[in-house]
Amino acid sequence: MEFSDLLNYLFRWIHFFAGVAWIGLLYYFNFVQTEYFKETDAAAKSSAISKLVPRALWWFRYGALFTFLSGVILAAYLGGTINYYITIGMVLGTLMFLNVWLIIWPNQKIVIASNEKVLGGGEAMPEAAGALAKAGLASRTNTLFSLPMLFFMGASAHLTGVGRVPMSSDEGTSQLAIGLTLLVVAAIEYNAIKGKTGPMTSVTGVIHCGLALMIALLLIIEFL
Repeated sequence: MEFSDLLNYLFRWIHFFAGVAWIGLLYYFNFVQTEYFKETDAAAKSSAISKLVPRALWWFRYGALFTFLSGVILAAYLGGTINYYITIGMVLGTLMFLNVWLIIWPNQKIVIASNEKVLGGGEAMPEAAGALAKAGLASRTNTLFSLPMLFFMGASAHLTGVGRVPMSSDEGTSQLAIGLTLLVVAAIEYNAIKGKTGPMTSVTGVIHCGLALMIALLLIIEFL
């Protein structure tokens, strides 16, 4: 066993471990906790925001951080063998990471602080409702992104197609397909910052949107 191979595999293991923690908690927040908060009473919700949510968010954001950092190292190791499947997966993963640290976590801190004020007998912070909506939209967008992200990460090694050809080859993904896929992803990310949840409001809705994006990106990559 060569040391370089062991080191490469170690970073892959870190990527897998951190990724499972991150995406697992993303699905917990969107598929379980959000739906529970819609149905439970105010006291139970307040208690969960105070005691459970901060702990989950710690693992969530640092899972995202270590997934991203290990992914950057692995991308550097792959070098010229990188194909467009893994590239679009990396783009989606990077946006998801940025959404966690620049949108979800800052706004969730406001929600948690407001909840603590209420538990202490004070008034809720006026910006808390807006912060919750911003964090929710970014979280729903990350859930949408996660389906094609996981699909294309796996496809980079297991799916035969144009997108698996190394980016350095002239026979790989066309410039038109690259430009169009990045434009579609950028438009969805813009909505995560400035838009509304729309069809992503429900669990089934966000899953359907994620599947639709996955299929659309695959068709663009393979046929344009």
